[in-house]
Amino acid sequence: MALITVLTTGCTNGGVDGAPEREMAREAERVLKVTDVHESTGRTLLEGPAFGPDGRLYVVDVTAPSGEPKVLGIDLETEEVEPVYTDRSSAFTSAQFSPLDDRLYLTDIARGTITSITADGIDPRVFFEGDVEGQRLSPDDIAFDEEGNHFVSDFTAFPGVPAEAATTGGRVVRIDGRTGEASVIARGLPSPNGISFTADWSGLWLSQYAANRIDLVALDEERSAATSLHPGMYMSAGAGRVDSSAVDADGNVYQAFEGKPEIAVHNSGGDLIARITVPEEDEGLVSATNLAVRPGTTDGYMTVSGEAGGYIYRFESLGKGVPQTNGG
Repeated sequence: MALITVLTTGCTNGGVDGAPEREMAREAERVLKVTDVHESTGRTLLEGPAFGPDGRLYVVDVTAPSGEPKVLGIDLETEEVEPVYTDRSSAFTSAQFSPLDDRLYLTDIARGTITSITADGIDPRVFFEGDVEGQRLSPDDIAFDEEGNHFVSDFTAFPGVPAEAATTGGRVVRIDGRTGEASVIARGLPSPNGISFTADWSGLWLSQYAANRIDLVALDEERSAATSLHPGMYMSAGAGRVDSSAVDADGNVYQAFEGKPEIAVHNSGGDLIARITVPEEDEGLVSATNLAVRPGTTDGYMTVSGEAGGYIYRFESLGKGVPQTNGG
């Protein structure tokens, strides 16, 4: 099985913003407040929006303390928010429904596990835990292929982690959706975060948190190995960092940010074609870290968080929602 090792030194920023004359600004609309800042953690951080089989939008609160809701279900028509699941020690960073069993899979970056639950929040099962090829898995986001196999971004940029480890220690890990067998298909990465399949399922758009760029990982026909990797888009994020991502039916890539409350949209050719922002008067919001587009529609929703709390915002996507825009 081929293995791609990436060296990231010497990269330069060329053509960052594509063709600005074609850029289109879109302002998102606030839908509802989901969470308040937790007294014990001093934060709230919504992530992992994903539409379930019941039509609800599911989100996770990464910083929710023990016993408080860590997975929440939102009825967007009634704007009712319902606690779905909690535990004592997890820090869930993403949520996505598997095409194999319609269960909600949650990446737990604190414990290095992937756990699944039903849409009702019951029957928790640890799908994966342990090291992968001698290194702890730090799962951040998941992309499912059509067969239900997991492609996981193995994140390394934690507080206290040496800069060298954060910029060279990340990986992409493939986990068989039926057997749970894991293998590394790319390593030497600068803390990969967002991960989404291309519209034709031939590769992965990979958001590199410690490099503020999106790479394209080409896969072999079996999607069991990477055949190449190269930078696709560079971000002008300032103090912000690239976070989760999504891809619509037209192949457009939606990039969310930590430390910047907006979504940048590029076409598959690398041109920046839209920026989705929150209104300037909506203060106390510093990050828009993830998004989902309701499948078959252009109804997009993004998770926005800060000292004002955790919110859902609505926007119109450029292309229709598909599996790659439904959670991550």
